[in-house]
Amino acid sequence: MIDNYKYTSPFKILISFHKLIEGLEEIALSNIDYRANYAKALLNQIKDEPEFVNGIEDLKFLDKNRELIKYLLADLFPTALTRNEIKAATIPFYDITFNYSERFRKILKGAELSSDFSIRDMSEHQFYIMNCTLILNRHYKQNIDFGKPLFFDIEDENEIVKHYRILYNADFLEIFPTDKMPPLTQKEIDNLVDHYDDLELWKTAFPESSWILKGFAIMTLVDVTIESAVSNLKTNLLKPDLDKEKLSETFESIFRSVFNIPDLRIGLTLYDEDDDRFVKPNFKNGDLRSFILLNDKEADCKNALCGCSYESLIENNQHFVIPEVSEYSNTRVNDRFSANLLHLGIESFLLAPVRKGEKLLGLIELASPTPRALNSVNANKLELVLPYLSDTIEKNQSAMMNQLEAIIQREYTAIHPSVYWKFKKEAKNYFYSDQFRQNYTFKEIVFKEVYPLYGQIDIKGSSENRNAAIINDLKEQLHQLIDILETLNFERKIVVIEQKKFELQSFLVEIDHSFKNNFEQIVHHYIENEIHSFLKNTSLNKKSEELINAYFQKLDVKTGMFYETRKDFDDTIMSINKNLAAILDEKQQQAQKIFPHYYERFKTDGVEHNLYIGASISPDETYNPMYLSNLRLWQLETLCEMELEHHQLKTTLPYTLDVTSLILVFSSPISIRFRMDEKRFDVDGSYNARYEVVKKRIDKAFVKNTNERITQKEKITIVYSSTSEEKEYTKYIKYLQHKNVLDDNIEKLEVEDLQGNIRLKSFASEGKTYRQFFTYRSQEIYYRLI
Repeated sequence: MIDNYKYTSPFKILISFHKLIEGLEEIALSNIDYRANYAKALLNQIKDEPEFVNGIEDLKFLDKNRELIKYLLADLFPTALTRNEIKAATIPFYDITFNYSERFRKILKGAELSSDFSIRDMSEHQFYIMNCTLILNRHYKQNIDFGKPLFFDIEDENEIVKHYRILYNADFLEIFPTDKMPPLTQKEIDNLVDHYDDLELWKTAFPESSWILKGFAIMTLVDVTIESAVSNLKTNLLKPDLDKEKLSETFESIFRSVFNIPDLRIGLTLYDEDDDRFVKPNFKNGDLRSFILLNDKEADCKNALCGCSYESLIENNQHFVIPEVSEYSNTRVNDRFSANLLHLGIESFLLAPVRKGEKLLGLIELASPTPRALNSVNANKLELVLPYLSDTIEKNQSAMMNQLEAIIQREYTAIHPSVYWKFKKEAKNYFYSDQFRQNYTFKEIVFKEVYPLYGQIDIKGSSENRNAAIINDLKEQLHQLIDILETLNFERKIVVIEQKKFELQSFLVEIDHSFKNNFEQIVHHYIENEIHSFLKNTSLNKKSEELINAYFQKLDVKTGMFYETRKDFDDTIMSINKNLAAILDEKQQQAQKIFPHYYERFKTDGVEHNLYIGASISPDETYNPMYLSNLRLWQLETLCEMELEHHQLKTTLPYTLDVTSLILVFSSPISIRFRMDEKRFDVDGSYNARYEVVKKRIDKAFVKNTNERITQKEKITIVYSSTSEEKEYTKYIKYLQHKNVLDDNIEKLEVEDLQGNIRLKSFASEGKTYRQFFTYRSQEIYYRLI
């Protein structure tokens, strides 16, 4: 019996020519002399070899009788077709082949009997069940479709892997069970078909060597190298986690099969649309090189290519071929591009643009040391693979952008669009670095010579109002608890109830005398541990039970305390911040059109914002001082609109709160640096820190020699330090007065000296809305809102 050298099988294999010999016996009885004589001669030669009919169990018999088998199969293997057809005798699914056509023998490098090649991706599980389905279809007359395409991958004499589709002709095969094999019922067959993955079930139904496969099959191979290579390329490129270290090897093997060039080398150069430059793929160890860039990480497009190739590739979207680099180099003077190719031993070279629609993604590079191996004819084969390359590169670029975003978010923070470009550039340096994800040191992001603008609308007395809301809720809760205890004490006359009532009353007295920051926590802890536990464990009558249930229903789920007044306060703060921030954000989108500038906005008890404008923020655009003036006017007008919004909004809010507005003028340019530890921008340098000191202290400053804050409700305060700044903002005020935004009254003030002997001034202007008059102080500016 012939055993498959790798896997077990339900078959006992007998290679037999009995059906073919039966045909010869019929021909021998025919009246056609030359056919009959030929058949009789063959039959006479095999008459002493019963294995030809009964079955061959030793492969050595095939090799010993190779010439005789050739004559037996001559009608099936015509001599006229032997140099064209890829054909052999075989046993289906087994790696046993013999009697090759001349073309097949050449592919196998002259072998006469070979098992050195195997069916692609044929597992033991699949092999066994395919043999079983052959039995089901042939013997049990089922119609089970198991015919997935089968392929051989065979390396030719040039070490190029060729791919062949396998076609079987099983006319000369017979299948029949042994005596030990009981027949299967249809129900058992259906159960097998429903359980493909259960190999043991199939082996139980078709035990090893329980069937006889007698005869042989004709195997014909069809060269599908290009189609299969393209399919393999597509499969590899579409893998979610592409193994970049093996990518070059995979590419070269596939492209060598497509182009039939054994020494073909593959390169890839990506295109960075943002910087209009070619960049090297970010693959480790140079596995997929760039022949254009060589050791450079990036290069300008025109400098990387010679003039004519740039025009062909980039402008005309055509491939560029150099069939003989040596000859091409002789026609060029000081051409670094062709010199580099010759230095690498490249004699023929092909470049082709990889595009997705109108978007250039990169260049695919094919190189060979053989002159004219690449030419304008076989260059057209690239059309088979470019669609898959473009899809993959686009997918990888999208993934790279996601990684860049992740790097920015991780290493920096959410970045304002005006400065995003600089963070993105540093993230790219990291991404393309040789130290990728290792010991790369991120550079600090600094913008020099920028002009700051600071403004705020602060909720006046927010701390005092917050404490008042807390006190109001605490008093209400304490009074209700005292009422509950009095009811309980009236019913029971228990001394401990009096004691707890006394403690609650003591808290009420302390609230009115001195409210400290931790007082709320002290009361909360006492009520939670002393009062609530007592109320929950006390037997109650109907009246006290109703009081206690009503009390617990009023408790806030999160805090376990009364939260009515505080909720009104918090909701008011949230509404004010939301509405004012929405105006500022919307106006900011318009302001960015003046000139791109950095903008950040914070919501606390009010809304404050920082603006920084200068040439370093947007180096691709021409900066003009006029843009700073324009932005300052925009800022003042925007604060006016925010003030008006609050004036109209506050009557609809559950808690009455006023706001104060302030603008800080600072005319000296400063530098800002992104603080990696804090993930935010801050001024850079000790001199520039003066601006931050003023910004943090100015809203709490007083008018000189008074107890009056420079910021007041319904007034916008503008703080400045020089005569030129006063003149500039006076112009803005007059303009807004002309627009009926500000009133005519202006109040000039002097600010108390801040710590560090910093002296400032301010001014303000009255404003009115409809028929109601009110004033706004803005560091010496009163204005009218309409």
